[in-house]
Amino acid sequence: MSTHGTEQGYRRRPLVAILSGAGVSTDSGIPDYRGPNGVWRKDPEAEKLVTHSYYMADPEIRRRSWRMRLDGEVLRAGPNAAHEAVVRLERSGVPVRVITQNVDGLHQAAGMPDRKVLELHGTARAVVCTRCHTRSGMDEALERVRAGVADPACHRCGGILKPATVMFGEALDPMVLGEAMGIAKACEVFVAVGTSLQVQPAASLAGIAAEHGARLVIVNAEPTPYDPLAERVIHEPIGRALPALLEELAGADPKD
Repeated sequence: MSTHGTEQGYRRRPLVAILSGAGVSTDSGIPDYRGPNGVWRKDPEAEKLVTHSYYMADPEIRRRSWRMRLDGEVLRAGPNAAHEAVVRLERSGVPVRVITQNVDGLHQAAGMPDRKVLELHGTARAVVCTRCHTRSGMDEALERVRAGVADPACHRCGGILKPATVMFGEALDPMVLGEAMGIAKACEVFVAVGTSLQVQPAASLAGIAAEHGARLVIVNAEPTPYDPLAERVIHEPIGRALPALLEELAGADPKD
């Protein structure tokens, strides 16, 4: 069967990879961690609440961690203009893959198909047993905390429950990281947005993309170590800059 007509009449849209960090969700009311007003700068002790060794060894750290989640913004937050802009790009027909350092699930809440979102650091919307690895919903665990169970245990085996996030001191899921690296190598455009590009190995994805010929665009309030590799560096507010950038990409000629 001849493909000549198809080749003449069709230009493949370039694959766009979007690496999103905490800065993407600040307009949703979720504070970032390492920025000028980040959580870790304001309260370095708070980092212990999401450090695996402290969490597993100290029941009081776990109790404080559960209270933090009970009072936190993550599960109450909704998508903002940046998340919605990513969805519009995907619905325009451009192949898009989101690689996110965030655990808030807001890309999916905005309408991105779950299969097109890689959550490098897991999700705050589920919990996992550290002994038998059973997963369940975060909402159910928090209901137990509200009912007076300060450090809820696994219903199945009595093991320690933790959020289904990658805590400090834990390794990333190698399958998820491998898929992210494959996307970074294959994409034609790599947009790093709202991330300091200081946390490895996630930050290295920007370098991998650039090394494999992708156009690297960085949208972030502060300079990053990968700025010298970027075709464009944008220091404007993300809620305005990202929608404008992605609108450009949606309208770009596939031959460009």
